Amino acid sequence: MSKKFLPLVLGAAMGVAATSASAATLDDVKAKGFVQCGVSQGLPGFSNPDSQGNWTGLDVDVCRAMAAAIFDDVNAVKFTPLSAKERFTALQSGEIDVLSRNTTWTMTRDTSLGLNFAGVNYYDGQGFMVRKDLGVTSALELSGASVCTNTGTTTELNVADYFRANNMPYEIVAFEKADEVVAAYDAGRCDVYTTDASGLYAQRLKLTNPGDHMVLPEIISKEPLGPVVRQGDDQWFNLVKWTLNAMINAEELGVTSANVDDMKGSDNPSVKRLLGTEGAYGENIGLTNDWAARIIKHVGNYGESFDANVGPDTPLGIARGVNALWSKGGVLYAPPVR
Repeated sequence: MSKKFLPLVLGAAMGVAATSASAATLDDVKAKGFVQCGVSQGLPGFSNPDSQGNWTGLDVDVCRAMAAAIFDDVNAVKFTPLSAKERFTALQSGEIDVLSRNTTWTMTRDTSLGLNFAGVNYYDGQGFMVRKDLGVTSALELSGASVCTNTGTTTELNVADYFRANNMPYEIVAFEKADEVVAAYDAGRCDVYTTDASGLYAQRLKLTNPGDHMVLPEIISKEPLGPVVRQGDDQWFNLVKWTLNAMINAEELGVTSANVDDMKGSDNPSVKRLLGTEGAYGENIGLTNDWAARIIKHVGNYGESFDANVGPDTPLGIARGVNALWSKGGVLYAPPVR
């Protein structure tokens, strides 16, 4: 644990638990029998509970994959719903083991909060949603608009940059909880709702009349979203990072939840290393050598997770776009297991 990180976490709300970052987080997780995962307070497609409290989503699958890798049990994970404002404190304090909550990787967050981003599981960008009867077709027509968004996010900063750069006055209407933002926009308390474009498609499903609203074409920022851990435990950092890499590599190699057992007999050296039939790569992150096979069997590869949670055949209907593999026109590219 760095000297810079120590006073920050000890000053957090749950400072006693915060010292766990300097210990072996994996050992703590194994001892309690589950991964404590910080998620959103309800974002369809990414992290959202049903009426029975069962969580699903692209971000949820990262944590379920970790549970599969560690315990061979996709259900060995508990979820803590967090607002944007409280998410980093919960991680710093040790209340959660990993944050997997549509969180943008920025330099400030990566260098000043005592945290490490373990990768990107969704490449996004900030957009704007308006009522169709407002009569605008471009964000450049929003001069003088009132804009609803979340506090404690990069979204507020991006809005300020965009409107200032385009010499447009605006009024910000900010709330801590995402559902408060949605409710305010739905009630007409603001003209515009802004967040990551994926979030706009997700939150539109919660509006009284979703069809009355449209997402404008402009994307005004880069929002690489991914899981986050505390600094000070490289083994845990590597475990989270390679959980995500395994899902991406599996898609590229054609290994799916349906064929993973058969693929263990593959002669492809890359497949053999990924599935643990050759080498001892799991040992380097404190796991058994079939760690990636467990992930794929229980959760699937990245493409399976994307299609099940946010893809074209889901209510969100999001195309792969930049989140396609690098070999298929996107930017997803994972280092190899070797």
